[in-house]
Amino acid sequence: MRAFLIVFATLTVVLCGCTSAAAPQAARPTNIVLFITDDFSWHDSEPYGATDVRTPNMAKLAAEGMRFDRAIAASPTCTPSRSAMFTGLFPYRNGAHPNHSLIKEGLRTLPDYFHDLGYRVVLAGKTHIGPREQFAFEYVKGSNFMPKGKKGVLWTELDTGVVEKLLSEHDKAKPLCLIVATHSPHVFWMDAQGYDAQKIKVPPYLLDTRETRQMRAKYYTEVTHMDAQLGEVMGSMQRHGYADDAMLIFTADQGAQWPMAKWTLYDAGIRAPLIVRWPGKVKAGSTSGALVSLIDLLPTMLEAASGKPPSDLDAKSFLSVLRGESQEHREATFAVNTGDRNMNRSPMRAVRTAKYKYILNLKPETVFKTHITDAGGEDGLFYWRSWETLAADGDAGAKAAIDRYRNRPAEELYDVEADPYELKNLAADPAHAAALGELRQKMKDWRLQQGEDLSKVPMPEDARTGPLPYAE
Repeated sequence: MRAFLIVFATLTVVLCGCTSAAAPQAARPTNIVLFITDDFSWHDSEPYGATDVRTPNMAKLAAEGMRFDRAIAASPTCTPSRSAMFTGLFPYRNGAHPNHSLIKEGLRTLPDYFHDLGYRVVLAGKTHIGPREQFAFEYVKGSNFMPKGKKGVLWTELDTGVVEKLLSEHDKAKPLCLIVATHSPHVFWMDAQGYDAQKIKVPPYLLDTRETRQMRAKYYTEVTHMDAQLGEVMGSMQRHGYADDAMLIFTADQGAQWPMAKWTLYDAGIRAPLIVRWPGKVKAGSTSGALVSLIDLLPTMLEAASGKPPSDLDAKSFLSVLRGESQEHREATFAVNTGDRNMNRSPMRAVRTAKYKYILNLKPETVFKTHITDAGGEDGLFYWRSWETLAADGDAGAKAAIDRYRNRPAEELYDVEADPYELKNLAADPAHAAALGELRQKMKDWRLQQGEDLSKVPMPEDARTGPLPYAE
């Protein structure tokens, strides 16, 4: 009997050991890398159909992941767009609705949520969010540098070598959420390299002059430089074991600094490139027509990290779209532009569906002024003067282009499916009266939900201000 008990005990230990060894291991938390470009219009890249600009790394990423064709930023300026991405709240509700403003006191942000999940949360590159204590990232010292012979914050460059070092040294026992924020292709633009200004295709919302083409060549050079930085980060991920399972997201805060783009609510200003690679989870080479807002990145990333997004966000996870379980996400999304200190003081709001864009201009009597029209040459005045010269000489096309940029009607309506560059305002067209009325009501309801006082026109000075670091 004793021998039997010894044998039974031995078998029990062995069997228990086998069962324990075969037990499923807890899934390793997903590492997440979000690469944000600065002032970049979606149509200026190979994955979105451009044939006159070189973006091989974006093309490679799109071939390995999912490209979104209807991703919309919450604002056409840097701070509001980034603050909305990192709070999951639209700009007026989070408080940072003008450029260079701070979010409301007490709001939680992306690093708070990921710290709760046990992540290391790092930001390398451009910051331009605040206050710093409410964005509790690990800010990477030395992730920015000043190119030789340059000075001024707008010349700041991302040092991708710092990202390489971070990925090589990070303890993989702790999950990583890494934001890489390049400064390109924000102005100032480097000298043109490898682009012939005469062969560039000028978008139809811009006036085609020699000076416009010269500046487009510089902008394209900066776009290709940014694409190379993306490639360097992708290479670092590959070298250090992050490429095969990490979620890599590529997007832009808003459109490029051109007329009818940045600082405006046309698609050139708020429609963003969005590409997501997640091996084994997202089908390679796929595309999605789902309408998403960039604020939706926060809950999507949280769900990918096995977290539960807060229920009081404006943002909604599109993880089911990434997994191929759904083809749709939002019926409509919204964007705001309140202003930029002493420039761009023409507040406006927009609602965007798959078919229509409605823009409400809250101060249509105000002449639109931006850094393009009223600041230094490197911000755009160089080519804007060529437009003004043509207009002064009687060129009807130049007069129309300048008038359209400088002066806005109270309401604008565009069929963005038939007119993707929003060249024909349909607000007065009886054939689109029903759509206008529906979107007008959506806009009113949304503004009230966001806490706006409809009896007042929001201005930049209405928001909270304070120190707002541009870069580490």
